[in-house]
Amino acid sequence: MACPKDYGTDEERRAYINSHMSELHPVMKKLRELMETHPRGFLISSPNTAMILSNVLQLAGVKKCIEVGVFTGYSSLAWALSIPEDGKVVACDISTEFTDIGKPFWKEAGVDHKIDLRIAPAVDTLQSLIDAGESGTFDFIYVDGDKLNADVIYELSLKLLRTNGIIAFDNSFMHGYLLKPEEEDERQDVPVIRKLNVKIQQDPRVTAVMLDVGDGVYMCRKN
Repeated sequence: MACPKDYGTDEERRAYINSHMSELHPVMKKLRELMETHPRGFLISSPNTAMILSNVLQLAGVKKCIEVGVFTGYSSLAWALSIPEDGKVVACDISTEFTDIGKPFWKEAGVDHKIDLRIAPAVDTLQSLIDAGESGTFDFIYVDGDKLNADVIYELSLKLLRTNGIIAFDNSFMHGYLLKPEEEDERQDVPVIRKLNVKIQQDPRVTAVMLDVGDGVYMCRKN
């Protein structure tokens, strides 16, 4: 019997996938529900992105993480819940305006001691880790902010990652802009990510695959 060629629309598939995902951690669910009423709540990572990458962290035995772009701390919470008691998440952001929303949730989940929040430009924080001798010691880096500096962040991340460590770039579709031909009136950060996506695909230093989840996640393993 031939396999049917109609696999449903994107919307139908995503709805089916989301309805068959395990329940989120209760504190993650509370934070997500809070952000549904926030004017910038659309910036929070998708639940299936957090679930997929949390599974990766646990399968890979990840202990040391970096997050670039914390926002309200939903993803930082996911990573902290996925690593051992002695693990660490270096959470990079430039303002406490939104991170202050998430911090009580970190504490409620009992993982606030694992999250090292650093308020400074991400490039500066990553370079400070290199200067402190931490090159080659991190297992996982999640990049969800500072798009204009994405290429520099990629290069610094490769220095900080151990062999077989993982970099995951969120928003690899850039809200659909990168799924269309290049346009002259693109947002300033769109061509940066467009160029980086090509660079990653051609980079012999990593083995990369782009996941059709959320706004696209480009997952790269350091060779």
